[in-house]
Amino acid sequence: MNEICINTPSSAYPIYFSDNFEDIINALKKFFPSDRKICIVTDENVNKYYGQTLLEIVSSAYKEVYKCVFPAGESNKNLNTVQEIYKFFIEKHLDRNSLILALGGGVTGDMAGFAAATYMRGIPFVQIPTTLLSQVDSSVGGKVGVDFLQHKNMIGAFYQPAFVYINLDTLKTLPKEQLSSGVAEVIKHGLILDKSYFEFLESSYDLFFKLDHEVLEKIIRRSCELKGSVVSRDEKEAGLRAILNFGHTLGHAIETLLNFKLFHGQCVSVGMVGAAYLSYINGLISKEDLKRIEKVLASYDLPVRIEELNKEVIYNQMLLDKKTKNNIIYFILLSSIGKAVRVSHVNTDQIFSAIAYIQNDVL
Repeated sequence: MNEICINTPSSAYPIYFSDNFEDIINALKKFFPSDRKICIVTDENVNKYYGQTLLEIVSSAYKEVYKCVFPAGESNKNLNTVQEIYKFFIEKHLDRNSLILALGGGVTGDMAGFAAATYMRGIPFVQIPTTLLSQVDSSVGGKVGVDFLQHKNMIGAFYQPAFVYINLDTLKTLPKEQLSSGVAEVIKHGLILDKSYFEFLESSYDLFFKLDHEVLEKIIRRSCELKGSVVSRDEKEAGLRAILNFGHTLGHAIETLLNFKLFHGQCVSVGMVGAAYLSYINGLISKEDLKRIEKVLASYDLPVRIEELNKEVIYNQMLLDKKTKNNIIYFILLSSIGKAVRVSHVNTDQIFSAIAYIQNDVL
């Protein structure tokens, strides 16, 4: 079991890398005595694969272990589901010394983390991400929350986990489409923070889809390191952390308007193409860089165009993004491959031009 450490102003915590669930007992015992009540929170899909396994493993070392299962899917990432989770916590008499294990993808991590952050004004929780997207992105950094009235992650908090436990073996049960979705955030990390990492990804797509253990471990570890380096310097998105939103302003609008028909990473992929196009027309990157970015995304079976949405509808949805201030849409653009910059000078005509580009306009 390998590990790296995330240091933030509010707490420091490890990310453990393993290829099984058995090692989690050693991790838990470092932080929590055996008299702790533990509740595993997971969705119906993940529960079928790993719920009982984790329950049995944790129960071997802890006396009171419960499992709360909720309906799967982004459509259930809301306050109604959180209310049911609260009820379960109360029924099992969980208290401030209890511990929540968030077993699943980004929806589970966000929602179980939000429930932990707000139940009794905060009880500890552990992230156990089972999708590539959650392993490289949503489980790291302490953002937790729910969607509200179709606005993605509108209600939430910054609440760091006690630790993150990544079992790489869980990726073997993911459909190819979900693996592709997860790698969108991986490519983002390379584009905004590490050119050499982007170049590694550029040549590794074949081994990635073969689930090569060495490649997967390198990808997950490096993305966690990169995101951790940003979060450690800007825990609550006062400045630097905003660069992690590259592709997300447009991507979130698409995701919401399509009623979550596409995976998060698929929408972010199209959003990154739009942001890269804005970088190009603002003279920050070359046409060759723009096409290179699209080629890498496409090599991981990620979409680079979306045609079925109206331009004005997309623009109006972007205005509702929580990062928009005084009707100014802030964008993260690329100053080069491997470096990002936050800008507010993108005008409406440029935004509409970017939307047109992702709707199959060609240069």
